[in-house]
Amino acid sequence: MARKLIVALGLVGSLSGCNWYYNTLPSPDDLMKLVPWFDHMVKSPAPSPYQRADIPRNTPKGSVPITGGEPDWGTGDPSAQFPTYAFDTLVAKALVNPTADRAATLARGDTLYTNFCATCHGGAGDGKGPVGPKVAALSLLTDRAKAFGDGYLYSLIRYGRGVMPQYGDKIHQPADRWAVVNYVRQLQGMAMPAAPAPAAAPEGASR
Repeated sequence: MARKLIVALGLVGSLSGCNWYYNTLPSPDDLMKLVPWFDHMVKSPAPSPYQRADIPRNTPKGSVPITGGEPDWGTGDPSAQFPTYAFDTLVAKALVNPTADRAATLARGDTLYTNFCATCHGGAGDGKGPVGPKVAALSLLTDRAKAFGDGYLYSLIRYGRGVMPQYGDKIHQPADRWAVVNYVRQLQGMAMPAAPAPAAAPEGASR
């Protein structure tokens, strides 16, 4: 009995003192590679449609959209190290707001404006958002901003201009951009007109 105990202890000691068990015996993880739908996909068979001549390369008809896209009138280079944002102003001024019912778009415009615009232009559109004063964001409530056409505002959203970056890559759908334009118009309509500056007192007048 004592001899069997000594042999057992020696065997346990040899197993615990070396790594041959882990280095030599196959791992259960290797069995996973034999099943093609498990996560070891590098070992599984898979078609390579652009590397094999026996697999068709033509896409099914109707699977790739070729119409309905929006033309491009941007002139800046947003991929440059210091991006320049601009657009063709003649095209922008010729754009017509296609919204049939502007009131129906205001809730969507409010959400998008709050998410993407209010940080700089402020919730009221006065340019006093949390970041607005730091980047000299312009107020949307000035007479100059109110004079911008809808197409010009739409182009500003899509392409940006000057210090304002492009947001067309964030607000993807044209209908959503028009919703923001419609919401900005609502903010402009709600803004109180600026009080006129007090007239200067004539020289020599008593105070």
